[in-house]
Amino acid sequence: MAEKKKKKKIRAAFRKNRAVRTRRTDWTRQFDQHRFEDEAPQQQERISGKGDLTRKRTITGDILQSGDEPGLDVFLEVDESVSRRGRVLSVHGLTSVVEDDEGRTYQCAIRRLLKTLSTEQRHVVAAGDRVQFRPVENTDPPEGVVERIEPRRGSICRTSRGRQHIIVTNVDQVLIVSSAAEPRLKPNLIDRLLVTAEKGGVRPVVCINKIDLIEPAKLQPLVGVYSQMGYEVLLLSAKNGFGMDRFRRALAGQESVVAGQSGVGKSSLLNAVDPELALRVRAVSEDTQKGRHATTTARLLPLACGGYVVDTPGIRQFQLWDVIAEEVPGFFRDLRPYVSLCRFPDCTHTHEADCAVKNAVADGRLDERRYDSYCHLIESDDG
Repeated sequence: MAEKKKKKKIRAAFRKNRAVRTRRTDWTRQFDQHRFEDEAPQQQERISGKGDLTRKRTITGDILQSGDEPGLDVFLEVDESVSRRGRVLSVHGLTSVVEDDEGRTYQCAIRRLLKTLSTEQRHVVAAGDRVQFRPVENTDPPEGVVERIEPRRGSICRTSRGRQHIIVTNVDQVLIVSSAAEPRLKPNLIDRLLVTAEKGGVRPVVCINKIDLIEPAKLQPLVGVYSQMGYEVLLLSAKNGFGMDRFRRALAGQESVVAGQSGVGKSSLLNAVDPELALRVRAVSEDTQKGRHATTTARLLPLACGGYVVDTPGIRQFQLWDVIAEEVPGFFRDLRPYVSLCRFPDCTHTHEADCAVKNAVADGRLDERRYDSYCHLIESDDG
């Protein structure tokens, strides 16, 4: 008889709701009743780490060395004989739609142990996650419970109210969609998404839609700057079909995510590639020239040409997550070659003397708009 493998136990931190209320609100009542004579403030905590002040518990699992990849550091042990592998298609509050390897979908809740682990994430599960889930018998529609989240790769994240919002994970590439007009082109937003793609290890493709609304030659300076850095740039028109063959080839067989501000035509482009998707679209507001939300949550969609694509809600503000000012030059491909040539090793490339980056801008070797975008990003509070 084979010897049973001993389960590994680790100490893991949990959120506040695993502990008692940290702030008392009944001081007046306590004073009226007892004058505090029966109570003494806690002076110390047990050495074992099991006192009232700790939020750590012993659980069965392992610690992941996740590096820069976002996700939980805890890898929970689950009974794989009663659980199945699946992929999260979308997240709706406390419920996630999970598809198993056989193509069946389940409405899944999240295991409480998983939900209450201490994490900086806004939500523990994201679209694209690979998970282990336990189906619940005799439910219609099928339901289940997500037991474990597998290690992630290729994630697009941003900051949301001080926490990490993982928009999508486990993707190969991000198609950064902007529009030539209606709403106006925002190169600084493209730059922020490029930084996020570089940090997340995701291949970026810059897509400019609605080129039928302007003279395409006006875009050549911008297209030239991104192309010289090695980024693929697609000029598209979902309305008249221009460039759609290239867009379709970029999606075929890949696991992709489309991201960009509201109203740029993300859903319209996907409908043009695969009409069976029938994604909801909305016109741009005539008064504000801003897009209106048609997509409300990130959804993983299978494509007729092969692969998956994640359609995401429109982005109006994109605050970088876990990127400090000193790291930003390393994510700007055009600035990177000049950084080591500066006089000071801690040069911020904004005000210092003998700065190779500023000299390159003055000599016309670096694009001035890209440099302004860099300065704005590192100086802003949300950068």
